[in-house]
Amino acid sequence: MIGHRIKQARQSAGLSLRDLAERAGVSAMAVSKYERDESTPSSTVLLALAQTLGVRVEYFFRQTEVELEAVEYRKHSKLPAKVEQRVLAEVRDRIERWLALEEFLPTPWSIEFVIPENVPAHFKTLAEVENAADAMREAWNLGRNPIPDLVDTLESHGIKAFISHAETDGKFDGLSAKANGMPVVVVNADRPGDRQRFTLAHELGHLVLAGRLAKGLDEEKACHRFAGAFLVPRSSVIEALGEGRTWLEPQELRLLKQEWGLSMAGWMFRALDLGILPKVRSQVMWAFFKSHGWDKREPDPQYPAEQTRLFEQRLYHALAEDLISEAKAADLLGMSLAQLHACRRMECDGADHQ
Repeated sequence: MIGHRIKQARQSAGLSLRDLAERAGVSAMAVSKYERDESTPSSTVLLALAQTLGVRVEYFFRQTEVELEAVEYRKHSKLPAKVEQRVLAEVRDRIERWLALEEFLPTPWSIEFVIPENVPAHFKTLAEVENAADAMREAWNLGRNPIPDLVDTLESHGIKAFISHAETDGKFDGLSAKANGMPVVVVNADRPGDRQRFTLAHELGHLVLAGRLAKGLDEEKACHRFAGAFLVPRSSVIEALGEGRTWLEPQELRLLKQEWGLSMAGWMFRALDLGILPKVRSQVMWAFFKSHGWDKREPDPQYPAEQTRLFEQRLYHALAEDLISEAKAADLLGMSLAQLHACRRMECDGADHQ
């Protein structure tokens, strides 16, 4: 068990066997034996490994384990092996923390994700996919207003959402997977908030539309359409833009982006999808965007990044009710006891510790 933990923490930190060995002051052969459970590190070595890997010693003795299934990446279909190992190790660790926390809570907090009954069973066209997004909004009581916290919305309906802080050299946008039958969605912390939100909504589209698309209907395009419609419903787009346009002013799109959390380009494509902006005019607009480099990075200010709050909220709930020790809480938050004490005194920065 300890060997598996050492390997997972090493991969999450993006270190090779030799890197870890040099930083912890042991041989690469020793680390290899530890990871294969052929040898057990002493308490001194275990402390050195924990300090090098940025985890608490308690991490190595955590009993909860999880395996990821049906892993699918957003945008980049194949990540470099080292980057993939780092991302997946981090995701496993996040999920294991959730499962470990749930063992201490008085009631089961995990909610099963269920596709609402009002979602149509079959979609023949991309235009019909709008109906799926509308049905999800209706079932989740989201109305026709902007969704302020998409991560919270997904988590409150049984989808575990994580913000990955793994260093990936820009090669990772997001992924979806299943862990113990539970849907999981992950987005890159380095992406602007509007891009994170579109990725989250896109992955929700995969969950909702799987097995419901007509033969020949491209699932990626369908999920793109679902994501845009889920973030900004058809009626809200028409209310904001009108029923027919020949040009969308960039400042207009910037203000709508700040209100709804959908990128300027996303608004342009919503207008195209709904027939508000003719195709030839959208092509002119896209050329204008590219000439300004806005296809790579839209003008500042960037939309705020999504935040994960539910895990920490529930952990502090358990801590307040003495359902969990401070040592265990610090382990699950990935911080030292001193840092936990500072946070309990409201003297930490409140950053995401997941």
